[in-house]
Amino acid sequence: MDKTMIICRCEEISYEEIEEVISNGAKRFDDIKRMTRCGMGPCQSKICNSLVATIIHEKTGIPIHEIPLPRMRMPISPIKLETLATNSTSFSSVKSVLDEVELEDGKVR
Repeated sequence: MDKTMIICRCEEISYEEIEEVISNGAKRFDDIKRMTRCGMGPCQSKICNSLVATIIHEKTGIPIHEIPLPRMRMPISPIKLETLATNSTSFSSVKSVLDEVELEDGKVR
């Protein structure tokens, strides 16, 4: 691989950066993640996971099946403080502009 090749597109981490972190002792994806932010973008390492595992394998000789998968996070969406304060169990985290509009005879009031 070319050293300037971008491995993690979300965080723009190159092959060279990952190689450097491995030379400093990183042996798992989570080590690389903490040191470079690789895999912390919107795709949560779905795209770069196999590439990073391949680089770890090439540089350390650890078999790919022994390299642990990165720790995944739960999908998070914002909720209102009112929901937490009232211990409400029914809420919508996605609010539309149309939720605020009141219509009367087909026209906005």
